[in-house]
Amino acid sequence: MNKNKSTWQHDLPASLVVFLVALPLCLGVGLASTNVPTITGLPSVFSGLIAGVIGGVVVGFLSKSKIGVSGPAAGLITIVIAAITTLGSFEGFLVAVIFAGILQIAAGFLKLGILANYFPSSVIKGMLAAIGITLLLKEFPHAIGYDKDFFGDESFFQNDGHNTFSELLYALNALHPGSIIISIISIAILLLFERPFFKKIGFFKFLPSALFVVVIGVLLNMFFAQFSERFAIQLEHLVQIPVVASISDVSNLIVFPDFSFLRNPNVYIIGATIALVGSLETLLSVEATDKLDPMKNHTPTNRELKAQGIGNIVSGLLGGLPITQVVVRSSANINAGGKSKKSTIFHGLLLMIAVLFLAPLINKIPLASLAAILIMVGYKLAKVQLFKQVYQQGLDQFIPFVVTIVAVLMTDLLKGILAGIVVSIFYILKRNYKNNFKIEQTQNEVIIKLSEEVTFLNKSGIFESLNSVQPNTKVVIDGTKSSSIDFDVLEIIQEFKNYTTKEKNIDLTLLNIPEVVISSNH
Repeated sequence: MNKNKSTWQHDLPASLVVFLVALPLCLGVGLASTNVPTITGLPSVFSGLIAGVIGGVVVGFLSKSKIGVSGPAAGLITIVIAAITTLGSFEGFLVAVIFAGILQIAAGFLKLGILANYFPSSVIKGMLAAIGITLLLKEFPHAIGYDKDFFGDESFFQNDGHNTFSELLYALNALHPGSIIISIISIAILLLFERPFFKKIGFFKFLPSALFVVVIGVLLNMFFAQFSERFAIQLEHLVQIPVVASISDVSNLIVFPDFSFLRNPNVYIIGATIALVGSLETLLSVEATDKLDPMKNHTPTNRELKAQGIGNIVSGLLGGLPITQVVVRSSANINAGGKSKKSTIFHGLLLMIAVLFLAPLINKIPLASLAAILIMVGYKLAKVQLFKQVYQQGLDQFIPFVVTIVAVLMTDLLKGILAGIVVSIFYILKRNYKNNFKIEQTQNEVIIKLSEEVTFLNKSGIFESLNSVQPNTKVVIDGTKSSSIDFDVLEIIQEFKNYTTKEKNIDLTLLNIPEVVISSNH
């Protein structure tokens, strides 16, 4: 119990930082996901905020992750838009979200969380670096007052025909002096708070730097509005939460699922897609967050899938978007010093309080202030030291790392991860090429010693080694140490025995190598 109490001094300030990071992301993802021109009656950005609250409170309470933070994910936006368009109804889409949650709970009970153990470390590090670079590139326009794209966008190509790099050029042609000043001062404050001497000052020791950034951003803009119209930041460059004046306003903003769509087969296809993509993003985030965690806590992945499933069911019932664990928010929690899941839960409560009671105040925050916070999160995820560290581990680690970064930047998170995994598998195959057997060679004798486990991955290496044996040579294939030899390898050895030894006059000795029957069409 004392241990729990001791973390409050870390978790409360961290929750405030995560809240400030999550707020614009929930708004942005909600706005983008419900931007379907052909569908009427869509909710406002409130759907993203609902998902953020549930991801913090419900998933945070049920999950065993100490520092992972869940909420609406930008990686699901294209799926959400396509799903709403296909069903022709947001209420029908919510039924698919509920079904996705049921599938995730089933996946947890089936212990499919074990898949997280099969993501290569180089790919996870590449994903973290790619997310960091994406934040730096995507938040820079917001930092200088260009807010055409929504907060939290991760995709390379945008709906307006721009891409991540061309957006920077458009942003440079639309500079807003007030936003630039606020961003520069905000980043300076964030860097100052990182200095060891500054952390020793009692007043600043427990108050998060993000709070000062936001307060100073609001005060500066109030000053600009009073004394300089040119520098004053207008409404479109400020946070915009729906203002709730009464309980009836809340009921008007919440959309409930239409269960008549259970008769529509597309609901189940869409639900399965959301469950698959959402679960993969969650498992990737869990693996990445555990690597970032300075305490090296291990998150039970099957429990996480169940927590995400329940979160998605609740979100679907209340009109929220699909939920996953999110690296950006989890990283912000770690950097802010979060120690337990209390910071995650409390950030969700802060989102709810902000929506219900503090919207007029929150709507004074410049987006440039929040962009500066996210830029610092991105900088910490994509530090130069990470690139140096992975490079020193060898090309078999560095190349998948770089491929993952480039692929994530140019496509999206899951496609980038898939590209990195494919390259990693290539290097795994290459390492296993001759890894499970040794060759001892003299002038007239070749001894091939097989190891304990010989799989089909060794098929090519053994085939080439046998094929390169010179005529009139004595060959010994020793399997005395092998507990398992794959059929593919046994087939190659059998073919070598039946055909090559006769053609090349090879004296072959097999030690503990079982015979197999091969097809006669050789």
